[in-house]
Amino acid sequence: MRARLFSVFIFVALYICAPLIAQAQAFETKARQVYLIDAETGTVLFAKDENAPVPPGSLAKLMTAEIVFDALGKNELTLGTEFPVSEHAWRTGGAPSGTSTMFAALKSRIRVADLLQGVTVQFANDACIILAEGMAGSEGAFARRMTERARELGMSASAFYNATGLPDPQNAVTMRDMALLARHIHTRYPEFFHYYSQAEFEWNKILQRNRNPLVAANIGVDGFVTGFAEGFGYSMVATMQRNGRRVFLAIGGLASDKERIEETRRVLDWSMTAFERKTLFLAGEAVGEAAVYGGAQSHVTLVTRDAVDVLVPVNNPERLSAKVIYRWPLTVPLETGRHAGTLKIWNGTRLLREVPVETAAAVREGSLSSRAADALQELLFFWL
Repeated sequence: MRARLFSVFIFVALYICAPLIAQAQAFETKARQVYLIDAETGTVLFAKDENAPVPPGSLAKLMTAEIVFDALGKNELTLGTEFPVSEHAWRTGGAPSGTSTMFAALKSRIRVADLLQGVTVQFANDACIILAEGMAGSEGAFARRMTERARELGMSASAFYNATGLPDPQNAVTMRDMALLARHIHTRYPEFFHYYSQAEFEWNKILQRNRNPLVAANIGVDGFVTGFAEGFGYSMVATMQRNGRRVFLAIGGLASDKERIEETRRVLDWSMTAFERKTLFLAGEAVGEAAVYGGAQSHVTLVTRDAVDVLVPVNNPERLSAKVIYRWPLTVPLETGRHAGTLKIWNGTRLLREVPVETAAAVREGSLSSRAADALQELLFFWL
């Protein structure tokens, strides 16, 4: 038993060599934190201090919207559901607050559809609080739900203590988490993504324009959100589609709104021209093999269900490499298509993709003598 617990650290290495052109052009940005991924393949195109916890500002509203989208999908509420405007929502996020607001009137009732437009177009703090109180009873309870949901989505470094991203020392996100959340929202809720693409909306006879200036710039950006936090600076989460490709970007730690717009646009433009797509494995092609304990065969071939593509710089001096990581050894009986581990692909030292691998064939239980030999081999390996 102890040997099997130890064996979680064992992996099979597989190296992929490709004739790549030397002298890539190094890319630099003024941003302190960046995470940029390709939508279709999930390839990490650029990363810079992406796991550093930072105050979210309005980037937190992505998580607020995700909670509402999820609830709508589960029929916990409808777009026509109305929530009341409390004094807390009005004072903290409404007209008296001096912050981004949709000017919700105290003690009025507002439909979820209108509140969502307030969150996604105007980044309205009052809309966030009204939704939070209406769905969870209090903003604090809703914030706990935000953090729990973040964990479910694999956002292990983010924590939320209010629905708005207004200053709270415990609020924290990472650029990696934000980019992955943006990709999740676009993929999981296509019926609601159009909210982020609106150039403007009118509510209660007040016309409000999208606070993300790149949406109106006609360069392919069709969502998400901008943010600012004292001590951290200006940030943005954006998605761009151009020539059949889509990318997701989270960028932060910029000195001004002007610098945020310029750097975001420059990074996005670079992402669309500096990469080429490579197919490393076809669907069902062997990527490695894993040892089998107690089986009629000592090893089983591992494959990926779909083709494995990555995006690499057009001029790339790095060597592509990959490792298949699995819990050693696999135990019988094994059926075809059983999840067995993960294929991790690097470009130099930069992790590009992680892809599930599965068994290519079934393996039945071996003879008594083969099982005894496997047990002896495992025991010897542990002690060595």
